[in-house]
Amino acid sequence: MNAELQLLWLALMLYTLAGSTAIAAAVLAKRPERIILAVIVIGLAAHTVSLGLRWERLGHGPFITLFEILSSNVWSLLAIYALAYWRVPAVRPAAVVVMPVLFLMMAWLLVTSSVAGHFPPTYRTVWLYVHLLFGKVFLGTVLVAVGVAGLILLRQAGLRVASLTQLPDDVRLEYLAFRFIMVGFIFESLMLVAGAIWAQDAWGRYWAWDPLETWAFATWLLLAFFIHLRVTVRLEPWRSAALIWAVFVLAFLTFFGVPFVSTAPHKGAV
Repeated sequence: MNAELQLLWLALMLYTLAGSTAIAAAVLAKRPERIILAVIVIGLAAHTVSLGLRWERLGHGPFITLFEILSSNVWSLLAIYALAYWRVPAVRPAAVVVMPVLFLMMAWLLVTSSVAGHFPPTYRTVWLYVHLLFGKVFLGTVLVAVGVAGLILLRQAGLRVASLTQLPDDVRLEYLAFRFIMVGFIFESLMLVAGAIWAQDAWGRYWAWDPLETWAFATWLLLAFFIHLRVTVRLEPWRSAALIWAVFVLAFLTFFGVPFVSTAPHKGAV
């Protein structure tokens, strides 16, 4: 158990170092991308071993307690952002928006109990893992979109940072954010379908409007509404960026808030 936590703390320290460097690089318009990426990858490797050790010890994946959910989502969100950081140069300055969100989750993780939770028999189905995988990809791609949208809003607010002036114009940034949002929409739709199949296996019904199902569907509706507006109405880039933020806030509350205030079967499992 000590090895689990030591590796987790090492990963969080490396994430903090990489994130702080990425933010400083974005502000100062420096380019230590390879170093930042290498530190994140080393952190992800340590975090992966930590999660694996816990999984082996408890006999189930990291998706029961708030501690496990925060830890696994910090891992998945950073993995997806690191991939985007590597492949899409325009995403790199978005570290000034993305990393503070991840820092908040890491701080929350550090003050959360690491005690093991109860693993219900209804969770022993492959559809749970499919459901969770789609959910993590959805949230990760939306976080990348939020980072790019945040750059638009920062520029709209008049923030004069060197890296912002070197980026493409707001129209192209908004299009990039929209592409990530579309990927997120596909994976949230798949998440809801896989979740319904899991629910049928676990509880004998596809849908029961429990709080988590309801809020997940509300997130999907808001996302669909945004996409509809984006396609049918010429939204100004900053308005589109603000709606992307609204989608993320609702998704964040759904993933990390609703399961822990609900008494429905979903409680504690995202």
